[in-house]
Amino acid sequence: MIERYLKQTEFKDWEDFKAHYELMVPDHFNFAYDVVDEWAAIEPDKKALLWTNDHGECREFTFADMKRETDRTASYFRQLGIKKGDVVMAILKRRYEFWFTIIALHKIGAVIIPATHLLTKKDIVYRANAADIKAIVAVGEEPIITHINDAMPESPSVEMLISVGKLVPEGWLDFHKGLDEAPPFVPTPMVNSNDDPLIISFTSGTTGNPKMVMLDCLYPLGHIITAKYWHNLNERSLHLTIADTGWLKAVWGKLYGQWLVGACIFVYDHEKFTPADMLAMIEKYRITSLCAPPTIFRFLIREDITKYDLSSLEYCTIAGEALNPAVYDQFYRLTGIKLREGYGQSEMTLGLFTAPWVEPKPGSMGLPSPHYDIDLLTPDGRSAEVGEQGQVVVRTGRGCPPGLFKGYYRNAELTYEAWHDNVYYTGDVAWRDEDGYFWFVGRADDVIKSSGYRIGPFEVESALMTHPAVVECAITGVPDEIRGQVVKATIILSKEYKDKAGDALVKEIQDHVKKVTAPYKYPRIVEFVDELPKTISGKIRRTEIRAKDR
Repeated sequence: MIERYLKQTEFKDWEDFKAHYELMVPDHFNFAYDVVDEWAAIEPDKKALLWTNDHGECREFTFADMKRETDRTASYFRQLGIKKGDVVMAILKRRYEFWFTIIALHKIGAVIIPATHLLTKKDIVYRANAADIKAIVAVGEEPIITHINDAMPESPSVEMLISVGKLVPEGWLDFHKGLDEAPPFVPTPMVNSNDDPLIISFTSGTTGNPKMVMLDCLYPLGHIITAKYWHNLNERSLHLTIADTGWLKAVWGKLYGQWLVGACIFVYDHEKFTPADMLAMIEKYRITSLCAPPTIFRFLIREDITKYDLSSLEYCTIAGEALNPAVYDQFYRLTGIKLREGYGQSEMTLGLFTAPWVEPKPGSMGLPSPHYDIDLLTPDGRSAEVGEQGQVVVRTGRGCPPGLFKGYYRNAELTYEAWHDNVYYTGDVAWRDEDGYFWFVGRADDVIKSSGYRIGPFEVESALMTHPAVVECAITGVPDEIRGQVVKATIILSKEYKDKAGDALVKEIQDHVKKVTAPYKYPRIVEFVDELPKTISGKIRRTEIRAKDR
């Protein structure tokens, strides 16, 4: 399949990849028709999705199955009056109906908002009014139903609520009953142009209200690199990305690139993450490729991995946060697998990564993808030298590659703030080493300027996390008359150390950081807390800590 979209698919090394990677963009592209239905036509029995849950249920879908079910879903949605350009929010956790829904919406040209089940009434009202949502498809269970119902009086654009599951409350429509009664679907492959909206993704909102990231119909093609050259997948792969469908990471690792490559997607639908259960799934179903945030790998290596047969596992990748080298080293020692990092955002696909041909540098973001023209810019607008910090940017003077967002929906001012003069500013600060690898420092707003030094929160947090007392932490800057700012550590202690919280432990932690990293980076202020302020997606809201300190 990817041969249709790449001039060259196999490369001998990184230099060959950089020099010859070229995407061929068709005049008209619709992922549902051109990939899902095309696989169904040429290899109908090819496995597309293997789904299981924590109740022991298991379902397997071929591409022929996916075409049939997405056709039925598209027909049902059309019957309800959902048409091209309409906005539909999907709160479907890890249920297989998510794949029916998103592909069906692609087939009729509607726009999907993937959303987490953790949204409250306030979150739903904000999204419904910000994006003029017409319909909500949700798992029929509490408290999801209650939060949505409570939001409806303040969400006038929402015309219909569709329940997926056993609970179909009054005023809601039954998803599966609708599919059973839907008439035959009449496809319209030319329903969209390439720059039509496909997805609206609400960012995590670490510094304010979530932004609406608009992604167009070419966005899936940007994920060929994700699946083929980062996840290292092929048509025999069974790939697991640990992510809820409410986050964009789901389409990174559980849909577009994987099906373009022809791999089978594995989905484990569970309520609570348990490391032992996840290892058992890898063993039982013979998973070949795994992608997850470093936090997940931290939990996995705490288990007795020797109890599980992980011989099927060939490749592991990480994203979502910077990797602590200690996690890399221990996972490699236990499994022989080198974790390969990738970096991207809601606003773009994979921008930096460690490809199969290159040696990982634990903790590095990897090398710039040839799909994007990536640079590091200093505050005065020049390209950063080796070892010098700068903001990660994407230059777009030579055009906008598939996968880069179209802008922030309904917010031209915010779009211009982030993307102007043919440069998109990611807001992330990094530095580049002599081999071209990028190293994450922190968000531009989070970098601490103390006594002439620029200190990134991540490097201090990484040092703190190697102390046995620290379960979780956040590094922020506190205003200081002499130094400009000083480093503050807000720390959640492990159970074993909670009774030891005091000046002695503060000094012990400070001395530990001085030994692990440069002494000037140590936290002069240490606060022990029971929890850290976070977004719905689990990202730390350092801005809230700074506001409290002020």
